Amino acid sequence: MSLDVSPALLEQAERGEVDEAAFVDCVRTSLPYAWDMISKLVAQLKVDGGEFADNQTPPPDEQARGQLLRALASDAIRGALQRHFGVRLAFQNCHRVAVFPLSSDSDERHARFTSIRGQLLNQSPELRDC
Repeated sequence: MSLDVSPALLEQAERGEVDEAAFVDCVRTSLPYAWDMISKLVAQLKVDGGEFADNQTPPPDEQARGQLLRALASDAIRGALQRHFGVRLAFQNCHRVAVFPLSSDSDERHARFTSIRGQLLNQSPELRDC
């Protein structure tokens, strides 16, 4: 799954420095399912507080699943999203995205979520082919 890069943004990249806000907007329009999910989780974290907010509902189709994978597997996209929203993102399986506050108070919970143990405990036969 590729981003829908405008000619103007591509020209910026060819010249050198890229405006990060323009890149984030490209991600928003190219990966709307992933953007919407992360936006909702960030809002949930702000409203509910707590150590983190996460999604446990599988994507509705393969295109949505692909958008999540694209957004979270790319260091550039993930980093830009983290800076834009002011959170740390974590990802476990085909749909379990979590957002953590940047504060050191969430470091321990983030470490548990992203640990090998956390990954193994989040597995189930229903998710085998996700």
